[in-house]
Amino acid sequence: MNITHFTLQEQAILIIAALVLFSSFSLLAQTRIISSIHAFAWQGALVAAATALVAFVANQHHLYISALLTLALKAILIPWILHRLVVKLEIAREVETVVHPALVMLGAAVLVAFSYYVALPVEKLSLLATRNTIAISMSVVLLGMLMMVTRRQAVTQVVGFMSMENGLFFAAVVSTHGMPMVVELGVAFDVLVATVIFGVFFFQIRESIESLDVDRLNRLAETDESAAVAEADVAGESE
Repeated sequence: MNITHFTLQEQAILIIAALVLFSSFSLLAQTRIISSIHAFAWQGALVAAATALVAFVANQHHLYISALLTLALKAILIPWILHRLVVKLEIAREVETVVHPALVMLGAAVLVAFSYYVALPVEKLSLLATRNTIAISMSVVLLGMLMMVTRRQAVTQVVGFMSMENGLFFAAVVSTHGMPMVVELGVAFDVLVATVIFGVFFFQIRESIESLDVDRLNRLAETDESAAVAEADVAGESE
């Protein structure tokens, strides 16, 4: 269907959905941790704006509350918590090295094309005005997962996880016009608690190995395993 057949509000939803997808690419392109947090905050604000527009178009008043919760948590509170954490951990100025960034962005484009291919039958069967954004929500989830796989810093992996949650929430809004309010409140509370728990783990990891590099954690685990095998061999020889 041609975009001119939609109302102005529906066209605005499509434009904001495209900006949400662009924010996921922006997250993948960031190398500074603090910039990733800022990009995540903008993504949360865009998701909140899209939710408010869907509430207006579909006349679903409970989505206005969801939009306010999304704006308060994902655009303000959670980015502020993460910002405070990276400042206290003294990693705000760190630049993360991304291995083969061009291949990562190419993989992201392939995932977007795959999402549109998978969502095409759903869009043909759906009668909702927001059916064209289903592929975008799937793309945001997959790009968040890609960010978790390709990054080594624990903080940026958490940002990727939160971006995946943005995509799942956006999918619920555009495909079913929102979940029951009790479920949305529970999910919002769980995300906030998860952010606090992640913060505690960040401090524990930093105190233990003075770094939040996940590769360094893997190397430590391999070293401990090798040491345990060596001790077992020594014990076997002594017997």
